Amino acid sequence: MIGAGSVVFSKQLMVDILSFPEMAGCTFCLEDISSERLSLIEKVARMFVAQSGSKAHVETARTIDEAVKGADFVINLVQVGGFDSTLVDFEVAARHGLKQTIGDSMGVGGIFRALRTMPVMDEICTSMLRHCPEAVLLNYTNPMSMLSQYVLTKYPGIRYVGLCHSVQTTSKQLALYLNVPYDELQYRVAGINHQAWFLELKRNGKDLYPELRELKRRIDEDPDFIPPHLYGYKGSDAWFRENFKESAAETFATDKVRFELFRRLGYYVTESSEHNAEYCPYFLRDEELVRKYRIPIDEYIRRCRINLGEFESMKAAINRGEELHVDTSQEYAGRLIHAMVTDEKGTINGNVLNAGLIPNLPEGCCVEVPCLVDRNGVQPTYVGKLPEQLAAYNRMNIGPQMLTVAAVLENDRSHIYQAAMMDPLASSMVPFEDIESLVDDLFEAHGDIIPYFG
Repeated sequence: MIGAGSVVFSKQLMVDILSFPEMAGCTFCLEDISSERLSLIEKVARMFVAQSGSKAHVETARTIDEAVKGADFVINLVQVGGFDSTLVDFEVAARHGLKQTIGDSMGVGGIFRALRTMPVMDEICTSMLRHCPEAVLLNYTNPMSMLSQYVLTKYPGIRYVGLCHSVQTTSKQLALYLNVPYDELQYRVAGINHQAWFLELKRNGKDLYPELRELKRRIDEDPDFIPPHLYGYKGSDAWFRENFKESAAETFATDKVRFELFRRLGYYVTESSEHNAEYCPYFLRDEELVRKYRIPIDEYIRRCRINLGEFESMKAAINRGEELHVDTSQEYAGRLIHAMVTDEKGTINGNVLNAGLIPNLPEGCCVEVPCLVDRNGVQPTYVGKLPEQLAAYNRMNIGPQMLTVAAVLENDRSHIYQAAMMDPLASSMVPFEDIESLVDDLFEAHGDIIPYFG
């Protein structure tokens, strides 16, 4: 586990993996550049191994090269630059009039997070080719689409898949909104990461889109409408509490951007409204719209501060000798690893290269599609053409993603200016003549953490 000091997430993945009896004898090798974080996650890992009653082993490593030796699976969780670099992305952009909510997946924030993460992806991939060429790289780090395209293009010998939880989270939200038991929900989702579409949404074979359209009609009649069954529902598992707002009613009340996109495009999109607000040119440029759609500006800064506080609380609890207890989750990593080890067939939504999987999206971009998983690995499935309005909407963000990857592969800084110029959010908020200086200011502020184009 590379960047295992992302304690909140890495501990969840370990619990998921250890929930399978067949994984009881596995070895976790934990790596992080922070000795403090590495020490803490080692203690947490040993605690969970003891709780599970398994015979799993825990090792630590201070370098990626050391960590991947002999690995069957490599999980990437790094956040290069941490909170300080995230602040740079937001503060510099804000000086140029660019509002962001999350800034980690697309847009200018996503571009610069990609540029400071790609060197680490190089290190991981070259180490894997030396020490574990048959291992599978599972990437959880954003920006998912840019990093996935980069790795799969530059390192075709690496067995790779990008994993996210936006499909699982959104499907659970839709089951709640429609008052449908989650285990009766059927769906087929494809597009690009954080902007994939529920092409099918059914309950035991019955199309649920008419009910979702009726829900949208009720919202149009009364913007404050909330389905009565959502009041008081707060979820019974830790996964719900970590991925949703404080209640199901509040989650629904703040999901206005996605319902508006659904009304106009005809299909429901993955990832939250605060994410999707910054993936398009429509919502953030107008203060009245920000208020109407309840869009939280600088939301990721708030979440980062919460995560830093959670780390300190967890550290204090561990140092007091307290035990942590974590439920299993809907994350794909544990299920994928188990399927490959045992040959038990499964399906996930994975981020892979578009090799004709979605014909009306560019060849060679990163797409998120249903994938079969078994001992043979991850096998992407053919989706076919998306409805054209969905493909057109995706293409607005695919262009900047592909330009960012091309900039590094071709050592051509001009592509970064072009990517920012074509980003739908930046082009709607930053004067055309100021986009180049925005990019220059971000390069200067990040300094040596971005080694390209020097």
